[in-house]
Amino acid sequence: MNDEKIVKPSAESLASAARKASKGGLPPVHLWNPDFCGDLDMRIARDGTWFYLGTPIGRPELVRLFSTILRKDGEDYFLVTPVEKVGITVDDAPFVAVDFEGAGSGADQTLTFETNVGDFATAGPDHPIRVERDAETGEPSPYVLIRANLEALIDRKSFYRLVDIGAHHDGWFGIWSGGEFFPIIPSDELT
Repeated sequence: MNDEKIVKPSAESLASAARKASKGGLPPVHLWNPDFCGDLDMRIARDGTWFYLGTPIGRPELVRLFSTILRKDGEDYFLVTPVEKVGITVDDAPFVAVDFEGAGSGADQTLTFETNVGDFATAGPDHPIRVERDAETGEPSPYVLIRANLEALIDRKSFYRLVDIGAHHDGWFGIWSGGEFFPIIPSDELT
């Protein structure tokens, strides 16, 4: 009989491992396959606020650090280090796109998004924009892929700015970036 107990890592031990792993940029979480250690009482709210044990994490540096070891496998989210893998809850998308910079215009336009944790991604073939619409209200929820299956919900003010520079193409109203057209809504549904 094995009397060993599985000990769930704490947020502090994960933070320490993340610091060690992320020196010099984003750690290669896609290469790590440690054993699953259970779920951690950590949640990312739809507005991008990270919670630990029901309390908001107030240190932006710590949130940034945790964001560097975040991975999505299937529909589940994990914090992963070389030796630990713990499940966390994500209410919608793990990041929020809080701003963007545009360059050029029309089909030659590029849009570079910044997230609440300091990541940047230029929308295009490798970082597509997609819009989900609520089945009941039709309310749009726009997203941009930031990295490795991890999306950012585009905040309302940024989405309104995107709509302002949108264009019609092949029966759709949408946005150009990186040589790609990203549809938002069928043109005939605009009033």
